Amino acid sequence: MTATHHHNTPDLFALSEIHGPVLRPGDDGYADEVTGFNLAALHTPDVVVGATGADDIVRALRWASATATPVAVQSTGHGANFPIDHGLLISTARMTDVRVDPDRRLATIPAGAKWRHVLEATAPHGLAALCGTSTDAGAVGYTLGGGLPVLGRAYGYATDLVRSFQVATPDGTLRESDPDHEPELFWALRGGKGNVGVVTSMVCELLPVPTLLGGGVYCPGEHTEPLLRTWADWTHTLPDAMCSTFSLLRLPPIPEIPEPLRGGFWARVAIAWPGAPAEGEQLLAPIRAAAPVAVDTVEVMPYAALDRIHMEPQDPLPARESCALLRDLTPEAIDAFLSQAGPEAPDCPLLVVEIRHLGGALSRPARLPDAICSRDANYLLEAVGVLAAPPAAEAIEQATRSLYTAMSPYGTGHTMVNIHGTPGNEPDRARAWTPEVYDRLRQDKSTYDPNNLLRFGHTISP
Repeated sequence: MTATHHHNTPDLFALSEIHGPVLRPGDDGYADEVTGFNLAALHTPDVVVGATGADDIVRALRWASATATPVAVQSTGHGANFPIDHGLLISTARMTDVRVDPDRRLATIPAGAKWRHVLEATAPHGLAALCGTSTDAGAVGYTLGGGLPVLGRAYGYATDLVRSFQVATPDGTLRESDPDHEPELFWALRGGKGNVGVVTSMVCELLPVPTLLGGGVYCPGEHTEPLLRTWADWTHTLPDAMCSTFSLLRLPPIPEIPEPLRGGFWARVAIAWPGAPAEGEQLLAPIRAAAPVAVDTVEVMPYAALDRIHMEPQDPLPARESCALLRDLTPEAIDAFLSQAGPEAPDCPLLVVEIRHLGGALSRPARLPDAICSRDANYLLEAVGVLAAPPAAEAIEQATRSLYTAMSPYGTGHTMVNIHGTPGNEPDRARAWTPEVYDRLRQDKSTYDPNNLLRFGHTISP
């Protein structure tokens, strides 16, 4: 496959066999094709390919390899934390046709499918996939980063249920990867993010979870402290299947947010419980008694309705997200958290600051070794800020740094790659993994992507 360079714009003739659109800056549809969910990362690639299937991805990679053009992939842009300013962007958003085998409880999930597409296909069979707090997120990108499910304590990480991947490596070879075929690739794709190839589809096991008890208990923000201290104690007593998150929400006065929450400062405990509803309600009693409850949305719901639990934004916005893994939530850790994000920090510019309870199935060793490095953490601290204007961005940056500095004595020193946020220098990127896993991923990168074509986003160097 040949291509020539002309004024630094690679010749697009070699891309003519691609079925989907091939667009350059200035072309009709280019802006729509490159825009993802996180508007903070505005992509301006030299070329964008709207892939319609694995063939298009393979051809695009062969062209990129022949022209030494760096490559990025985007399905929904939920994980976009890094603007792409040149190179090739492969958009997989057209590849959404999920296939379900209800008898074997398997789903074949293509590169561009959102969890919403997966649930629409699986719910009629009473089956569930391990998705996260927003079904608007792309299933494949989420899973490559490990995937932290709403029901994670009950069932583990999303990667734990992956049976196989079909993946195009940067040399343009389409490979099948599972425990018996290309096992090293299979290891690196489960928790190593998009470092070794472009996944065109994956086969995942499904769980028989038609309904769950889920929702949030909201208290006015001034009652943060009793609710948080009760929740922290409560998490030490729970069965594995009770999954919960403590959040502080400083909600803007916009119509997308329902009354009475709109424009308010709230402390919330959100739960997801796949067991008997009466038992879940009983377990929840101490939380409901901890502080005055203003809104309580906990109810039995279809699994496919789980967006109702965390009520995450469904419309694109410019956001800065970040996380840190915590070993424990001691009284001192709670003091530090409150000083940065609680009622005594009234100017805190962060939309959401939350602590998610890990442990349970999330701490058990994987059936097959993988690249996930968060099994030793008991909690995850996450912060999200909306970058409305430049002064806001600066305030959010400062508040985020100050929060993680205060919480660092209680941390493992690591992050989760999916919510790490904007990747910094190499030591910063490496924090998503242990040194051993990071070294092994670098070896795999040298094997499968020696020229570092996949260098956008949270990637590592060969």
